Amino acid sequence: MHSQQDIINSLPSHLRPFCAVQDYQQYTARDQAVWRFLLHQLRENLSQTAHATYLEGLERTGIQLESIPRIEDMNAHLADIGWRAVVVDGFVPPAIFMEFQAHCVLVIAVDMRTIEHMLYTPAPDIVHESAGHAPFIVDVDYAEFLQRFGELGMHAIASKDDMAVYEAIRWLSIIKESPNSSSAEIENAETQLKAAIDANQNPSEASLLSRLHWWTVEYGLVGDVDDYRIFGAGLLSSLGESQHCLDDATVIKRRLTVDAISASYDITTQQPQLFVTKSCRHLSQVLEEFGRQMCVSLGGASSLTKAIEAETVNTAVTNSGIEISGRFSRVMTDAVGNVTYINTAGPTQLSYNGRQLNGHGPDFHEAGFGSPVGRLQALERCLSSYTVDELKAHAIEVDSRVQLEFLSGITVSGLLTKIHRQQQKNLLFTFDQCTVTDAKGEVLFHPEWGVFDMAVGDSIASVYGGSADQERYPLYKAPSQSSTLVVDYDEKTLQLFELYKKVRQYRDNKERKLKQIEQWIEEYSGLTSGEWLLGFELLELLSQVEGAEPAITALRARLKMLAEAGSTDQACLIDYALKRCQFTRQ
Repeated sequence: MHSQQDIINSLPSHLRPFCAVQDYQQYTARDQAVWRFLLHQLRENLSQTAHATYLEGLERTGIQLESIPRIEDMNAHLADIGWRAVVVDGFVPPAIFMEFQAHCVLVIAVDMRTIEHMLYTPAPDIVHESAGHAPFIVDVDYAEFLQRFGELGMHAIASKDDMAVYEAIRWLSIIKESPNSSSAEIENAETQLKAAIDANQNPSEASLLSRLHWWTVEYGLVGDVDDYRIFGAGLLSSLGESQHCLDDATVIKRRLTVDAISASYDITTQQPQLFVTKSCRHLSQVLEEFGRQMCVSLGGASSLTKAIEAETVNTAVTNSGIEISGRFSRVMTDAVGNVTYINTAGPTQLSYNGRQLNGHGPDFHEAGFGSPVGRLQALERCLSSYTVDELKAHAIEVDSRVQLEFLSGITVSGLLTKIHRQQQKNLLFTFDQCTVTDAKGEVLFHPEWGVFDMAVGDSIASVYGGSADQERYPLYKAPSQSSTLVVDYDEKTLQLFELYKKVRQYRDNKERKLKQIEQWIEEYSGLTSGEWLLGFELLELLSQVEGAEPAITALRARLKMLAEAGSTDQACLIDYALKRCQFTRQ
């Protein structure tokens, strides 16, 4: 069995900073009780409403009902189906999440939701990530769909506003999950998120794809609008949403098409509509409908325009295969829309086949990059395909003054000092004392600016989000500026956790003595007036002891009082608990 660190070490280096290590001892006995209650109740609720793969998938991916899964145990099971899992601290940037998925790696949030947010939490947690996402990857078609989603998602163009929304969502989820947060702090975080969303009125390619992910992977239904089953991870991991979604009067069901990208969503509330797919095959078809219109598939001037509008680092790939990664600032075109010249601003990387060209990293091209694109006059093929001898026949030779005239009217004139070739292709021409002008005589590059590197290519075949070689040009140097909050529990709460632990051990050991349980009920009463979950666990023990009817009646009455006095969510949870403890003594 591979250790957590072994799996982390096997990943691309730019993904490793986002991985955490699961310290299993950090889960409190109450965390374990929350997990146990939720998983038993979810299994009961979903036994008839989830797709049949759900129950099979729980078992095959190493997810037990009684205790929070250990990541090592999950990986031992996932290895059999070609997947792995790593734990992370809360939300990670969407492109990073997608890249993990493309590598067949499940991202598991290490935190456990609090008792206050058992029905629904906006924060990613181990219930959602493991019991929600893992079960369905045992279906080969679904696993392939998920991996393909990762491949497209990691190449989607994201805007700078997307990152602002991501940080605001992450912070709100952290604040809401912390029991120490004040109402003012939560309100402030919600205001920040609203401001970030309001500022992001032109959805990027990545934002639209995230909507498709939400309505399928997270909140998808399968079947028909009149006869459906649950398969989305957000529904499978939420007691509240998994029941709410069944109400056809309040939750509209729509047939899944690519038009789902037009529907925005709010992660902090229950969804007013859901989409129903016919099958995994249907999911893949809809995904490819979107993928065919992505810039990674289309290329050209329109894709470069989207990259410029995004104001983020993106990559343009010429038909020769050279990859230019940076923040694009200008694209020039001819009268029929062909790209003739491109510019980046700031650090730029030049790569081929995902590997940075030697000496052409963002440190070297720190101030930006510019290059003509298109066919040369008098050449019948792309410049990249000519041999050294063929180039000499056209007066193109290293250590000679060379003038390259493009069909667009752009002229490159200077001392050719190097031709960078790989796999029998000319990828990059390096000039000294170089002048570049357009058809109108405008100077695009001046000799005083230094060395001119010209990327070779007739056209821009693809444009995608991020850099080509993220090992050498990582976009995210740290997981986030915010991290999940560590809670310092007071002494009374720690005593409460110790009582949870005793009850758990007693249940596991199968010992049942009424006197012992009554002693713990007395201790429980002295420690808390509102901890309903521990009351439920004690009630479970009482149900298995002869002569416990009076104690059962008293404890049930207390739980009913907590339901009446507490929030709507707490009342719902206690109702679930009491229904599971319908005990009758003859």
